[in-house]
Amino acid sequence: MLAGLALNPSTPLDTVEEVVADVDLLLIMSVNPGFSGQAYLPAATDKIHRARLLLDRWRSPAVLEVDGGITLDTIHGAWRAGADTFVAGSAVFATPDPGAAVRALLGRCAERV
Repeated sequence: MLAGLALNPSTPLDTVEEVVADVDLLLIMSVNPGFSGQAYLPAATDKIHRARLLLDRWRSPAVLEVDGGITLDTIHGAWRAGADTFVAGSAVFATPDPGAAVRALLGRCAERV
């Protein structure tokens, strides 16, 4: 069994500081949970960056995941901030070719934009 934590946009990152060494996954929500297709909240990028610094400071191997508003326009910034795993709903499943959409999103994580 693995342990994971999810932080809503309004939940401060310091709420996980005491247990960060024990988590296998830290999920940063980049939208307020509720429905698909919401726009990425720009403040999430800084939170992702600070979460990466926190995980690195603890030498944690935890996955840093981002969920909400992940598109071709937002994934690169979240990846550059330190996220390594993404949830992309509408950006994949609202397209005629989900496989091509996934490949395009992955490509944005390798580009220097």
